[in-house]
Amino acid sequence: MADKAWKARERSVAASFGSERTPLSGGNGKQTRSDTLHPRLFIENKLRVKHSAVTLWDETATMAKKEKKIPVVALCEKNRPGFFILVHSSNLQAVAAEYHGGNDAA
Repeated sequence: MADKAWKARERSVAASFGSERTPLSGGNGKQTRSDTLHPRLFIENKLRVKHSAVTLWDETATMAKKEKKIPVVALCEKNRPGFFILVHSSNLQAVAAEYHGGNDAA
C-alpha cells in the first residue's frame, strides 16, 4: 500500500535534512513530537492545498524573476523581535550566503 501524500512529504522533507520521518508522528510516538528524527532540528510539516504565506511568496517570485533576483519573504510581527524568512528550498544555500551581507558575522 502506497504512503499517504502527507507521509510521503514528511519522508521527503526528513531526507532533505539527512533524517527520517518519525514513526507515529503527531505525538503518538515515544521519541519526539517532531515530524523527523533529526537530532537538532524540530521540523513540523504541513501539507495543504494552499498556504497564504506561499501565495505571498508566489507573488514576490513573479516580481523577483523580472529583476533576475532570488525571492525572499520576511514575515514580521508587531512587538515581536526578529523575523521569519520564507525561501524556497532550492534557494536556501544562496540566501544563507547573502544573510548578514555574505559574511559569517551574526
